[in-house]
Amino acid sequence: QVQLAESGGGLVQPGGSLRLSCAASGRGIIGYYMSWYRQATGKQRELVAIITNDGSTNIADSVKGRFTISTDNANALYLQMNSLKPDDTAVYYCNVRSPLGTTYWGPGTQVTVSS
Repeated sequence: QVQLAESGGGLVQPGGSLRLSCAASGRGIIGYYMSWYRQATGKQRELVAIITNDGSTNIADSVKGRFTISTDNANALYLQMNSLKPDDTAVYYCNVRSPLGTTYWGPGTQVTVSS
């Protein structure tokens, strides 16, 4: 079993930055696919960024050039968010998927971009 816990969310003004962290416990996640999703009120959950087990990354077009995903190659995942916009307001979720396809989710952290 893997337990995930996100942190780093909060209220930020447009144009500001936040860094989200996701800490994994229970077992190691080396070799897992790791990603960030977000869900705005009244909308479906969407993939924001993913980092594969070979270190490749893929960023959603809506945040490309502003968000960066990274990992410490041990038990933590990060999402650096710059130039934040009100449309980025959402609950952000950490997700990891094992090589066998088992998926784990964190409880989410709220990001609110507002002046």
